[in-house]
Amino acid sequence: MTEALWTPSEARIHSTRLSQFIGWVNDRHGTDFDASYANCGHRNYDDLWAWSIESPAAFWASVWSFCDVKGELVEPVVDLQPSLMGSAVLPNASLSYAENLLHGAPKEAPVLILRDEQGQRREIWYTELEAQVSMMQQALRDLGVGVGDRVAGYLPNIPETVIAMLAVTSLGAVWSSCSPDYGLNGLSDRFGQIEPKVLFTADGYHYNGKSFDSLATVKQLCQELPSIQTVVVIPYRQSGPELELADLPSDAVSWDAFAAAYTPQPLTFTPVSFRAPLFILFSSGTTGLPKCIVHTVGGTLLHHLREHQLQIDLKAGDRLLYFTTCGWAMWNWQVSAMASGVTLVHYEGSPFYPDANCLPQIVEEERLTHFGTSAKYLDACAKQGIRPKDSRDFSSLRTLMSTGSPLSADGFRYVYDAWKDDVCLSSISGGTDVIGCFVGGNPIGPVYPGQCQKRQLGMDVQVFNDQAQALVDEPGELVCLNPHPAMPLGFWKDTDNRRYHDAYFDRFDNVWCHGDWVQLSPEGGMVFLGRSDATLNPGGVRIGTAEIYRQIEDIDAILDAVVIGQNWDNDVRVVLFVQMREGHALTDELQQSIRVAIKRNATPRHVPAKIVAVTDIPRTRSGKITELAVRDVVHGRPVKNVEALANPESLALYADIEALQD
Repeated sequence: MTEALWTPSEARIHSTRLSQFIGWVNDRHGTDFDASYANCGHRNYDDLWAWSIESPAAFWASVWSFCDVKGELVEPVVDLQPSLMGSAVLPNASLSYAENLLHGAPKEAPVLILRDEQGQRREIWYTELEAQVSMMQQALRDLGVGVGDRVAGYLPNIPETVIAMLAVTSLGAVWSSCSPDYGLNGLSDRFGQIEPKVLFTADGYHYNGKSFDSLATVKQLCQELPSIQTVVVIPYRQSGPELELADLPSDAVSWDAFAAAYTPQPLTFTPVSFRAPLFILFSSGTTGLPKCIVHTVGGTLLHHLREHQLQIDLKAGDRLLYFTTCGWAMWNWQVSAMASGVTLVHYEGSPFYPDANCLPQIVEEERLTHFGTSAKYLDACAKQGIRPKDSRDFSSLRTLMSTGSPLSADGFRYVYDAWKDDVCLSSISGGTDVIGCFVGGNPIGPVYPGQCQKRQLGMDVQVFNDQAQALVDEPGELVCLNPHPAMPLGFWKDTDNRRYHDAYFDRFDNVWCHGDWVQLSPEGGMVFLGRSDATLNPGGVRIGTAEIYRQIEDIDAILDAVVIGQNWDNDVRVVLFVQMREGHALTDELQQSIRVAIKRNATPRHVPAKIVAVTDIPRTRSGKITELAVRDVVHGRPVKNVEALANPESLALYADIEALQD
């Protein structure tokens, strides 16, 4: 067995919501799951997980009751059909997402706190939140916004974004958002498919010490999208945007003016079906037009309540900051934590402005109990030698979460060495596709280096080989065999569900195949080896890209890297591109060191045939390396959606590279 980096104390185990849930289930279902310290993270969690798969109706009904969902629970709890696509959890229940969030929101502490790179700090308490949502709700209702209508946000991560979303969803309408760094084509590709009736925007945003205008893009977008009837502008970049100077459509209005005719009234909520649309999220779009993934009202809420309370131990009174933009599923995920009585701390801006200490400073000053970020951010902090543990008071921090890409074993060790030695490091993984996780935290069990702790409760996650046989301690495809609340309703306007089927159910019959190349560890954790569609295949042997990244993370001269398979001589050869740290060069000696490290710690097949220095690595807007885009450029194929990239200009670095011609 791998040596654990952290194991919770007996007192901590007993204080968790998961331990309380175990006792709750034992009392009501006659089970005898063990929550003792001696069995932490092993028999108790694994037995509970098995029960959640074998007794899904009892499990999801228990989550509904234990997490105090407001709504009407109607049988059946699970509707099992011959087709997994046609099966559903709580198909006949009804509720309001906004009502559950506002019902659970803290009343004796701030509900929302904004911190941004300009040094701003704002608190929104419940009374103000309720009043703002009420006025926005009335204004939207008078515009005719109702059940099923789409409302879009082109917004930074600020409290008004949450307020607008709550007002929209309180009416049974559908919310969809993009971050303000998207250009016109990226917005049009996304919002153009869903035809929003109202667009919320800010006048601009700040990033890395610079100020950016949003209204010029909004003007062009309104010309392309005739469905937009009203534009509501939030003054964030400046004290009050001059709407007439921005030459926006005549029905554009400021945030304050939009609600000026209304006074706060008791909130009303429109209950809708558990499976009614709530959020439309977009795939990255690196392989074509972004998929418009429709997530349901009840599925989103129930899935998030289970993740928040049972998997990462969020409790009433806790404080959560997940560093995210409004174009990433983690924004939706974080906002749902309001239903658990949590204060949400939003950060807007660059995580490295003025330097990499800005987020650790907020963790300390806001007394965060839960902090989430990307593996890329933690890796960058490690390379910069950032050690918050040496000077920061993180005594309140119980859980640190990482997602977006695999966190290496060395990344795990860095967190315990440089951030906090007594923290549950929850590496979580799922995606926009399920607006949450397949694998992630287990607050009553140990943390092992490089592993997501456990498969999530209620999710029958397995690892399959090509013959659909389940594997342990061997690499394969991450699959899910059972229906769960976070299965999307489908894709917008995909009336026959053909695109939905092809995206997830085409690889194995009646099995959700997520596209991750993973390995289930003997400890019951999950190691991520890369996206399976970017998996390398030299000599017919499949290799996950993360297996190579892991071997070069300790080489100080390398700032970043991307690896692809290049078609060559009727086979595939491994090509590694490296971005060098300033003051370093890719010498013959360094190339040899890289190859030796990879061969020693992986296999000879992992060793790159070519190592090429580049000055930038293309990434999506959520920070993920885009191996597929690089592979397309190297092979002379067009990249189908460069708008999905944060730095599309970097792709030119990979075209017609002389070193790859022999």
